[in-house]
Amino acid sequence: MKKYAVIVAGGSGVRMNSKVPKQFLLLKGKPVLYYTIDAFLKAYEDIQIILVLPEEHVAAGQEVIDAFFDYTRIQITIGGRTRFHSVQNGLQLITEESMVFVHDAVRCLLSTELIHRCYDAAIEFGSAIPVTDCRDSVRILSNDGNEAIERDRVKLVQTPQTFHSKILLPAFFNIDYKDKFTDEATVVEAFGLKVTLVEGEERNIKITQPLDMEFAERLINI
Repeated sequence: MKKYAVIVAGGSGVRMNSKVPKQFLLLKGKPVLYYTIDAFLKAYEDIQIILVLPEEHVAAGQEVIDAFFDYTRIQITIGGRTRFHSVQNGLQLITEESMVFVHDAVRCLLSTELIHRCYDAAIEFGSAIPVTDCRDSVRILSNDGNEAIERDRVKLVQTPQTFHSKILLPAFFNIDYKDKFTDEATVVEAFGLKVTLVEGEERNIKITQPLDMEFAERLINI
């Protein structure tokens, strides 16, 4: 089946205390975005990348592609005002039945095994959402204060969130945006469909702060 990876790179450098957006920060001499794209291209020879970037960073994204990759396997589109709208813009380029990965550009440490695991589950169930266990104690806030909940019932959600196009595209193009849409799974659920959870990876971190870059530096060659 045809495969697409919609890589959403809408981050800024605010929490990194950097003028350079997170996806373009250098990690062992290469941009963070390089490792993310490379992981998908190595996972499947027939996968196509749709890179979603803010308009002001398109030129920087094109430079990464020109420097490291076969441009025929990657296309760029402009992001929207929210993640939902950015993903929606990327999905507009998919015109054939396919399996679609949606991934955060700054989760650059994902493995080939994780990509394959998500694909295999989505082939069987229509969707695959990678998650990891919660190790910390968890409390939920309410109008009356807060209360503890069982952490064994809590999962931490990652990407690539993977769906058959017949599920993902109708969900994104037939319902209106809501603030609760923090990822693709919430959109699909709002469309009335269930999602399937698969085992994620502890090292599949989302780079948001300087400490994350230090952690990624240590893990990148392990």
